[in-house]
Amino acid sequence: MKLRSYMLIGLLLSLLLSTVPVSGHLTNAATPPAVAPVSTLSLSQGVKKTVLDNGLTVLTKEIHTAPVVSVQVWYKVGSRNEGKGESGISHQLEHLMFKGTQERPVQFGRLFSALGSQFNAFTSYDETVYFGTVRRDKLEALLTLEADRMKNSLIGTEQLTSEKRVVISELQGYENSPSYRLNRAVMQAAFPNRAYGLPVGGTKADVEKFTVDQVRNYYQRYYSPENATLVITGDFTTEPTIKAVKETFGKVTPRANKNLGIQEPKKAVSAVPAQKTPIVLKEAGSAALLQAVYPLPDLKHPDVPAIDVMDMILTGGRSSRLYQDLVESGLASAVSGSAAELIEPGWYELNATAAPGQELGKIAQVMQQSLVKLQQQPVTTEELNRAKTQLQASFILGNQDITSQANQLGYNQTIAEDYHFVEKYLAAIAKVTPQDVQRVAKTYLNPAKQTIGFFEPSQANGEQADASGGSSRTSENFSPGQPVDPAELAKYLPPATSSTSNSQQALPEQFTLANGLRVLLLRDRSVPTINLSGQIDAGTVFDGNQKAGLANLTANNLMNGTKTQDALTLAETLEDRGASLEFSASREGVNIGAQGLSADLPILIQTLADVTQNATFPADQLELTRQRVLTSLKVQLDDPQSLGRRAFQQVIYPENHPFHSFATIESLNNITRDDVLRFYREHYRPDTTTIALVGDFEPAKVKALLNQSFGKWQAQGKSPQLNLPPVELPATLTRLNKVIPGKAEAVTYLGYNGISRKDPRYYAALVLNQILGGDTLSSRLGTEVRDRQGLTYGIYSGFAAGVNPGPFLIQMQTDPQDAEKAIASTLALLKQLREQGITQAELNTAKRSISNSYPVDLANPSAVASIILDNDVYGLSPQEIQEFPRQIESVTMADVQKVIQELIKPENVVIVTAGSQPTAQKRS
Repeated sequence: MKLRSYMLIGLLLSLLLSTVPVSGHLTNAATPPAVAPVSTLSLSQGVKKTVLDNGLTVLTKEIHTAPVVSVQVWYKVGSRNEGKGESGISHQLEHLMFKGTQERPVQFGRLFSALGSQFNAFTSYDETVYFGTVRRDKLEALLTLEADRMKNSLIGTEQLTSEKRVVISELQGYENSPSYRLNRAVMQAAFPNRAYGLPVGGTKADVEKFTVDQVRNYYQRYYSPENATLVITGDFTTEPTIKAVKETFGKVTPRANKNLGIQEPKKAVSAVPAQKTPIVLKEAGSAALLQAVYPLPDLKHPDVPAIDVMDMILTGGRSSRLYQDLVESGLASAVSGSAAELIEPGWYELNATAAPGQELGKIAQVMQQSLVKLQQQPVTTEELNRAKTQLQASFILGNQDITSQANQLGYNQTIAEDYHFVEKYLAAIAKVTPQDVQRVAKTYLNPAKQTIGFFEPSQANGEQADASGGSSRTSENFSPGQPVDPAELAKYLPPATSSTSNSQQALPEQFTLANGLRVLLLRDRSVPTINLSGQIDAGTVFDGNQKAGLANLTANNLMNGTKTQDALTLAETLEDRGASLEFSASREGVNIGAQGLSADLPILIQTLADVTQNATFPADQLELTRQRVLTSLKVQLDDPQSLGRRAFQQVIYPENHPFHSFATIESLNNITRDDVLRFYREHYRPDTTTIALVGDFEPAKVKALLNQSFGKWQAQGKSPQLNLPPVELPATLTRLNKVIPGKAEAVTYLGYNGISRKDPRYYAALVLNQILGGDTLSSRLGTEVRDRQGLTYGIYSGFAAGVNPGPFLIQMQTDPQDAEKAIASTLALLKQLREQGITQAELNTAKRSISNSYPVDLANPSAVASIILDNDVYGLSPQEIQEFPRQIESVTMADVQKVIQELIKPENVVIVTAGSQPTAQKRS
């Protein structure tokens, strides 16, 4: 299961999902470390389990590392519980749980946002989960809200009608993805008689037919305390918290057994029909895809640890067998594996994306040869230890913050029925032998039980139809409703307890090496991990149109070899330790991201120093990377979101502006190895590099290590400089449509050039944006376009403010038929904002929401590393990490009104819509 990878199977309510990376890893490849059960982070230690009289299971764990708490409610119901004609009803109900209750008939997203909660929800095969993380003084308020909607959710005609449209928009958005469509076909063939064979979100046909009684009965059946687990982690005291739980959730009467009864599907494994020939989808798309599925036992089966070790050996990083056999050979541009071990018997899936010009049949043949080899020969000790270490390290790295720990506890109790499950699982991982791996490979990777599918794109080069453009106004005349009054909303908010928190975020130690490399160190001993964020000023702004993609190609090749280590040795050095080191080029810099256990900091720093100073860019690896980048580009050009953003930015910025430049197939093929070497020599310099480290380390030892590793790195001459030309707003409203055949949903961007992070108007702009579109469930845009009209699954606005001014933009996903109405609604809201401004209550609520949620960000060591890095790169004060909430609180009504007049220009917006052409048929 790659520990908590089940989360990726679920459908997320929010369009923005944060995940903890658990891929790459560390140590000397020649001497892999011995593997023992992980004992440095005991998830269940300190957990108290309480079962209320009404059957609710409560797990509490005090973690006093930050003044925040996480509250999660796990309902043991998912798509596996759905009967005929109910496909997607669990997910539909998840949406309706935000529409209000009898006592609080308001959008719950607004209530959570007003509390400063970072909240979300997801539906998966076996569970539906609601979670929020807040400042500790908001704990009882969250308990009150979650208990209220467990008992009193509004499920009426009005709520269901509007939210059906939202869910259908979400489902149609998934239809844009060829991999989603292939997965759906393969799963239906593999499990024709099981709910697991259908997408978690259901089918459009079933969703359209849901009735109020049907959904309400489902709610009554499954949303009952004896079918739920409440998890609370963070900075609280157990006894008064249990008392508060009894006063809120304890009043919820169990009802499942009194009504329709909780219906558990049969545990029997359906026979999977042998798939003699591949399922073939020939549809509009870009890259060719392969997916193979094999049946597995349920989560509690004793073979599960060995299966997961097998998966790591096959697909766990660059040193894995299938990566070496398929990607390093040039057959595939990507390969991945995932074991879905659930309440009922699940499946193992393998996915591959073909490299340009490669046949899926050949990829399937080589993949099968790799599996046969695994079945016939025991794995090596080195492979076995590496896989075990990766799995165990991923557990620690994936549970650094209280939200993740609550998530893991909820999963353990709900799916495995034991909150101690992970410790037992990791102990079993340590005992897996080569013979165990060989045995499970023989047992479960049986060709007779394989279901395999091919996606063969009908547009081989990822080409789109011609775009139409021009300057025009939308044809619809739209009058938005009145904004939601936060003062009216406030009467539904439970009171917060008095906050006694005087804790203040520690400041990082900052220093500069003799060669100019900037370092920020922040010690955090709460978890035995290291989180590194870094930036090198070598981003795509330095590309130029003729060599667009050069910065990205250079960054992607850094790990392909140095003067002393080849690509495989570098990968094994990291993966033997369960650590990761990755580089990616963004507009203004190359981002460095690294994680590992604290004991592995030396090898992580040494590897980083080696590749930044001594990369050799072997010609064969450069060509393989180029092919992978070309495949990725074709996928982006086939994705309305990626293509729309590219087109939007190219309209905003003139051709002589670096933000206009995007890689093309031609520009990528024009880049030579000499170009890459030149770019590396010119732009990878210590005096344009900044590293932020947060974790469990001794600062003095880290300083010595950094000086030893980077001390000989010297810059030559002056660093490259950019003089960005000024960007004027379009004289009139500008429209552009980018047509991609075969897409069910359109993505629209509206906006223009905005401000930089150091602009004195930034904080007022942030407050304004929170009101306008900072959250799709609580903002003006979300209230009107999503909630009231049901035109979109998600709509957001934001200021992409960096070192240089970036765009102000609004993004939404709609049915192509609804795009025009959604655009007109959005423009009308912008005009309303210009003409009427905001209210004092909106201002106060937005400021509280931003400042109250900030401590949640600071409770995650990985997020803190990114925050202190960004603050330094943007040239902000070292105290910014402490001062940010006060900066928000100091924003006045006059500040926001000034920003509205200066930065909100509905008559000058650029509007880009990417997706299929609207047809004559409108969706009802």
